[in-house]
Amino acid sequence: MLDPWIIDQIRRREEERHRREERPVIDPPEYPAHPSDREGYEEDRPPSDGERGVVIIDYGI
Repeated sequence: MLDPWIIDQIRRREEERHRREERPVIDPPEYPAHPSDREGYEEDRPPSDGERGVVIIDYGI
């Protein structure tokens, strides 16, 4: 028979594990390979005007 404090510790760890498993998971977006890594990239696309985009990911709950 286990001591009551050991049983309590096991219960707390199990509850914490269940909470971690229940959290929602967000997969980060996958971006295409860098333009310099692809063959013929510049030939297939007109020159860019220098504008770039920004992605903001808020992982806060």
